Amino acid sequence: MAWKKEYEKKLITLEQAAQLVQSGDVIGTGLAIGAGSADLFNAILHRYQELQGVRILDTIALYPYKFLDPEYMMQLDGHINYIPGFSIATGRKMNNTKQADFYPVMSSDLAQKTWHKSDVFIAMVTRPNDQGYVNLGLTNFYTMETIRNGRAAGKQRITIGEVNDQMPVIYGDNWMHISEFDYFVTNSTAIPVFSRGTPGEIDKSIAEYVLELINDGDTIQMGIGGIPEAVVCGLEGKQDLGVLTEMFPIGLPQLISKGIVTNKRKPFHKGVTVATFCMGDQEMYDYVRENPACEFYPSSYTNNPGFIARHPNMIAMNMALMIDLSGQINSEGVGHTQISGSGGQLDFMIGSYWSEGGKGITLLSSSRVMPDGSLRSSIVPELPLGSPVTVPRTYAQYVVSEYGIANLRYKSRTERAKELISIAHPQLRGELRASMKKNFYPFASIK
Repeated sequence: MAWKKEYEKKLITLEQAAQLVQSGDVIGTGLAIGAGSADLFNAILHRYQELQGVRILDTIALYPYKFLDPEYMMQLDGHINYIPGFSIATGRKMNNTKQADFYPVMSSDLAQKTWHKSDVFIAMVTRPNDQGYVNLGLTNFYTMETIRNGRAAGKQRITIGEVNDQMPVIYGDNWMHISEFDYFVTNSTAIPVFSRGTPGEIDKSIAEYVLELINDGDTIQMGIGGIPEAVVCGLEGKQDLGVLTEMFPIGLPQLISKGIVTNKRKPFHKGVTVATFCMGDQEMYDYVRENPACEFYPSSYTNNPGFIARHPNMIAMNMALMIDLSGQINSEGVGHTQISGSGGQLDFMIGSYWSEGGKGITLLSSSRVMPDGSLRSSIVPELPLGSPVTVPRTYAQYVVSEYGIANLRYKSRTERAKELISIAHPQLRGELRASMKKNFYPFASIK
């Protein structure tokens, strides 16, 4: 058991780990539950007066980090700054106050982009097993490849494993030996739990149309939100669905217990739900813990468009903020204000595009109510200046709102506009139609 002596030599305190950071370092960390704890990062932030030019690079921040507080981080500017590669509600204040930079990434290339920048990398892991391996628990994503490639390239100076006895073991390519880390800290940290949302009426209406596009035996991927929740609730009666996804889908235990998800028709990993990370309620965590029917792999594998495309009838379902009349899909922000990130949406849209019988489905509410009570369309003549394009129009396929389904794949620009206008809010179709006539094909024959 030589590994035990090696492990004991590598054990340090949180404060000692914080002291390893040097001026100019970029500190990378795992995604979501696999990131370093607030305790560890707050210990680093406490040293800010000693440091210059340190940047924290993360993706989905779930723990109560001080680096998400704009007022606090204003004091640290120039000493320690924040660069998210994705953004959710927890980091939105930093984005809205323009205190956070942004690192454009996709899930499939996230490991590569993270190890190229990270001088220090922190990952939350399980206790070592009897063979000296730690498990990455609820987040694989880019952690494994960032550590291995960053160390091999000589870029990653320090690799820290934060051992959390509350982290569940998840099977798959999710193990790393203690020799792959420079240091370990032990810190028992509660795993964040997320309750399932309640779909609204618009969510349910959109889900009804989406369910028309899903057939028995399809392989599915879906994001998170009210509409995916409504889709899951409506899958009753479907049979033998497979799952290849980024995140274990909400309601997975129930879908499997009812025989809706069996994974037996997939060409790869038969009988196994394949993903790269998990966020959910306690029931979900209890289900996936040491369950041979659930496996994690790096996102470069799960989100490789070529691998996705090898799954016939691949159904990819993801949310969008808005789409323009030519089919450009924006799921990330309005103007220069970042709201989210591209994540795996483009990966799965490309993969489903080339899958035999595949369908890439974009989900959006037709409009939103503004503070003054007016309606603003999510289907727009053009995206606001500075808004990112998450999915280029060349890969746009099905778009679903509460008013129906638009299929853009084999449509010209004007045909696409007509399709999209047909699923826009009825009160807003007139101005969209006028814009189409003016910009796309200005002849009286268009109606």
